[in-house]
Amino acid sequence: MPIAAFDHAVIPTAQPDAIIAFYKKLGFTVVHEEEWRQGKTRMFSLAFGDAKINVHPPSIWANPNFTLRGPTAVPGCGDFCFVWDGTVEEAKAMLEAAGAPIIEGPVPREGGRDLGRTMGTSVYTRDPDNNLLEFIVYA
Repeated sequence: MPIAAFDHAVIPTAQPDAIIAFYKKLGFTVVHEEEWRQGKTRMFSLAFGDAKINVHPPSIWANPNFTLRGPTAVPGCGDFCFVWDGTVEEAKAMLEAAGAPIIEGPVPREGGRDLGRTMGTSVYTRDPDNNLLEFIVYA
């Protein structure tokens, strides 16, 4: 199969400042934050590893002339699973330190490794727009 990896996803946000602050607490790098704040770019991104989440503030997703998005995408439509390179206890501590309550877990989950056949242990939380975030730990 010529598809090699996942590159990025896109979500809309109703609360860009809250999203930036939250994801920074989780350790993400915010790309183009200053350019966005200065009005030099329309959006910013949340980078991690070799992937990122592009974030569309209301000026983009609420604009009926902007069509390069899912037509029904509204804030809170995201559901992401991130691989945590540490222990479940460390993931829980990171979420607690960021003020992100765990809404489920630790629980066993089948992840994406080995063509979707590898089991891991996951904890779940939500971001300020109510997107679901899963952090999976593989043994």
